[in-house]
Amino acid sequence: MKLPVDRLAALGLLVFVAACGHTGESRPLTALAAGGTVPATGPAADYPMVLGEPFAIDGVTYTPADTMNYDRVGYAVSGPDGGTAVTLADRTLPLPSYAEVTALKTGRTILARVERRGPMTGDNLVELSPGAAAQLGMTDGRAPVRVRRVNPSEPERALLRSGQQAPERMDTPMSLAAVLLRKLEPDAAAPVPPAQEQAIAPAAMPSLAEPKAATAPAPQVSEPKPVLATSKPAPKSPTPRANPAAPGNRVVVQVATFSNAASAADVAKKLGGVATPAGKYHRVRIVGFASKAEAGAALAKARRAGYSDARIQRAD
Repeated sequence: MKLPVDRLAALGLLVFVAACGHTGESRPLTALAAGGTVPATGPAADYPMVLGEPFAIDGVTYTPADTMNYDRVGYAVSGPDGGTAVTLADRTLPLPSYAEVTALKTGRTILARVERRGPMTGDNLVELSPGAAAQLGMTDGRAPVRVRRVNPSEPERALLRSGQQAPERMDTPMSLAAVLLRKLEPDAAAPVPPAQEQAIAPAAMPSLAEPKAATAPAPQVSEPKPVLATSKPAPKSPTPRANPAAPGNRVVVQVATFSNAASAADVAKKLGGVATPAGKYHRVRIVGFASKAEAGAALAKARRAGYSDARIQRAD
């Protein structure tokens, strides 16, 4: 009679051990399942990208698309969303994605994370978080910008995901910013051309004014010295300026204009040029050429470095 009891006891012990083993394995499965609810902080936080359905704002339909070469100019406004993180709202870019934003009136460029849809009213291109607007230096609440989609490195993505700023970009050359700004504001005064016109004007004016300068002084000084027909040294006046000032520096290569002195100095060092202040901007030039032919190689070097608007002009 003891045999059935022993069998029952052994069976009960076996069931107990099996139950303990099953309970021990169920906890990790539950923990893994719960782990899926923890927000991702690594590269997985950028995927999957979401597009969404087309939508309309003020009668205009916008269709989100995964456009890798997205490059637009428009107006940016500062909004309340996003806090101190460097983020923006866009109407068609994937969420999330990354874009460089350039302030066209200063050339300053930042990297931002596209996290929201917007702006939801008006015809503005993007809406910047307070943190992005501050890094861009936007103080008026609305500014002309260029927005260009980029594929930044993982360390830069990680900084933006954690609410920090990515390292500062090199300022966009003001010559390029002025061209883009004119697409938005055709009548806007470009910051660079006026400075350059002032630099070129003194060199161009003597050639046009020489004939008049020779005739105008002649009647005024004709009484003291009819010999003052030597006022024709007016044509020679440009020559003395060119000779002592720059016998080997009659032409220069105008590379670009920057709002930041450090950026200008860095580019000048790389190209073997000089950085000089021009009002509130800083011009980078390659100097020391007596003719356009001599400056040709330096011009090609500047354009290969990405400064497609570089050109040869007469020295100031």
